[in-house]
Amino acid sequence: MTSTGRSLTEHDHQPRARLLELVGAMEPWDDLERTHLETATQWIAGGSPVYRVRKPDVPAMHLVSYFVVLDGTSGRLLLVAHRKAGLWLPTGGHVELEEDPWAAVVRECREELGIQARASQITGELPFFLTVTETRGQGAHTDVSLWYLLNADADTVTSYDQDEFDAIRWLSAEQVLEESDELLDPHMHRFTRKLQHARA
Repeated sequence: MTSTGRSLTEHDHQPRARLLELVGAMEPWDDLERTHLETATQWIAGGSPVYRVRKPDVPAMHLVSYFVVLDGTSGRLLLVAHRKAGLWLPTGGHVELEEDPWAAVVRECREELGIQARASQITGELPFFLTVTETRGQGAHTDVSLWYLLNADADTVTSYDQDEFDAIRWLSAEQVLEESDELLDPHMHRFTRKLQHARA
């Protein structure tokens, strides 16, 4: 029981219901995303803990909000060279205890890029893509990642979190697809194709 007299299950119901609503509203791009959506739905509905409570891997499966920043004028996407992962990734971070995933986007956008999160007209404040990915290296765990889409002019991104990232790059969708899978988030190509389709 919590100090308010409510059980943990009751206390957890509202954010869990919101997560199920977000995941249930997403249209899968391909069979893999369909599988990942089913996995995420079962995981959330099953009552497992969904928020990371201790770095890097407790619980072993937890929720992440990614956000891909799109320059609407040039059509380029922002990727960051993530120090720990050793990969080019979208920006984002772990969703805190009972935090709404969009609130995590707003917080992380300010912390990592120093700009205000501005939702894309394509998606609004809703996730566009979902992945279930096992991380690499020490403290390996599984990230259930909600991918959001933001708009920003490239010239407004003038700084980034140098503790987390070595560099940033703006790439066209075609340039992203030309990059080796070994250098990117393993689902970046699939996200980019889904985005190309949505923008067509």
